[in-house]
Amino acid sequence: MKTLYLECSAGASGDMMMSALSGLLDDIDPFVKRMNSLGIPGVEVRREKTEKLGIACNHIAVEICGGEEDDIEHCHHHSHITTKSVSEIIDSLDVSDKVREDAKGIYSLIAEAESNAHGVPVDKVHFHEVGMLDAVTDIVGVCLLFEMLAPEHVYASPVRTGYGHVTCMHGTIPIPAPATEYILRGIPCYAGDVEGEFCTPTGAAVLKHFVDEFTGMPSMTYSKVGYGAGKKDYPIANMIRAFIGESSHGLPRVCEIVCNVDDMFPEDIAETMQVLLDEGALDVFITPIIMKRGRPASMITCLCRPTDTDRFSRLMLAHTSSSGLRVTLKDRYEMVSHFEERQIGGHTVKVKVSEGFGIRKEKPEFSDLKEISDKTGIPVRELRSR
Repeated sequence: MKTLYLECSAGASGDMMMSALSGLLDDIDPFVKRMNSLGIPGVEVRREKTEKLGIACNHIAVEICGGEEDDIEHCHHHSHITTKSVSEIIDSLDVSDKVREDAKGIYSLIAEAESNAHGVPVDKVHFHEVGMLDAVTDIVGVCLLFEMLAPEHVYASPVRTGYGHVTCMHGTIPIPAPATEYILRGIPCYAGDVEGEFCTPTGAAVLKHFVDEFTGMPSMTYSKVGYGAGKKDYPIANMIRAFIGESSHGLPRVCEIVCNVDDMFPEDIAETMQVLLDEGALDVFITPIIMKRGRPASMITCLCRPTDTDRFSRLMLAHTSSSGLRVTLKDRYEMVSHFEERQIGGHTVKVKVSEGFGIRKEKPEFSDLKEISDKTGIPVRELRSR
């Protein structure tokens, strides 16, 4: 499975993302030429080679009327435009329908976040024209690169947001900025130990739109790595790394949540187990262990989907005496199962059929066999052999 992994240990922005993804191409120049032929008004894209803490990186610079976004005094575009105008610009570009829809989907996330931050309807949100053109270029460039690279699955690390305050046209606001904070809801993130704004609304929206799962690097054999530099310098390397390659086997992943308890009644442990199963855990099991001072104890293990990790972690903390959990992501070989009905001695029995990896297994339901055994006096083991 063709897999893309985005390492966001220095946050994410539109230009960093475009720079990192372009580094996965065999030749970046045709991409830059394509970007300059799209017809984004007043925009010119160029490739720069730079470095962060001695590491060679790409940087795709977006110039608007001869300068970058941070230097807006050079440009006469000081007006504000609406989300409708942004959509019209994207619709006018010479790109595929997929790129166009991806770009509008990302911009709709930004518009929704700005709407929430300013307390106005989405159609009343206005963007500064220079900043909007810069963001549209970054977003369309990223969408075009995703189309060119065509990953089947996209992973990303938890996102560094930074901390402190940043000055914008409205004044001094906290980091992450309200729009960024809104988009990042539901995404694993952390402040880090370096002050500054590491994640922008554009970077957050791109991640939310394209990433399937936020986790550590999956089991994969990567063939190429793109280094995309941000504009600022920090004590850490301000860049995104993009890894592309093949997943080892494309297996689904499960989250294993574990805690040890030595001060719970057995009835309470059984109740916890049932609560987790009733809530949809893939499996729950108890392992007898010996803890410090030779005390007998139980290790409670809950398996769930990665997207349910937070929910089941909270349930385990609420229903056990433990004050901490261990969480691990693991690959899982999963066979596909379904039920069929079979006849045994004139009685209907449900049979679970599991298939996958060239293997087929069949198992009659014990409850059905037990019911027949009670009626006929035939032992379950004999019915099972039939």
